[in-house]
Amino acid sequence: MNDKIKVLVSEEDVNNKIREIGAQITKDYAGKQVHMICVLKGGAFFMCELAKRIDLDVSLDFMAVSSYGSGTESSGVVKIVKDLDESITGKDVLIVEDIIDSGRTLAALKEMLLQRNPASLKICTLLDKPDRRVTHVDVDYVCFDIPDEFVVGYGLDYDQKYRNLPYIGVVVNEEQQ
Repeated sequence: MNDKIKVLVSEEDVNNKIREIGAQITKDYAGKQVHMICVLKGGAFFMCELAKRIDLDVSLDFMAVSSYGSGTESSGVVKIVKDLDESITGKDVLIVEDIIDSGRTLAALKEMLLQRNPASLKICTLLDKPDRRVTHVDVDYVCFDIPDEFVVGYGLDYDQKYRNLPYIGVVVNEEQQ
């Protein structure tokens, strides 16, 4: 398959926005340590770049969750594939996501993590597709609202390809050109 990638958000714009969000998180969490939880795999690129731009003590942990079952539409029933390595009790937790669309998985994950008694729990996402939202979820930090298009780059993949692109792009198949 020959794919062409159309740039939706440039590398420069991504870097500038992550710097801006990092500064806001630094201000909001002043005097605290931020415990960042990355939702794998797509969130890893974003979380690493964001952590470098937060001028506070940060700790990192990772989760892998699944909510798709046998279909391609999120069921909202979260199955933990890889759980956290340490307790979040009493910590100021920031869930870091690559993209939020339906909101089902993230809403379920948030409820699950709240039961583990963090001091606080906020959500940060690189991309938000508000037009796809079917479950309400409060998102505290959003880098970019994007249209309902299939995007790749900066951790997001298409059949495990294109995660390493330094920008956000839309896959354009030859048939669509």
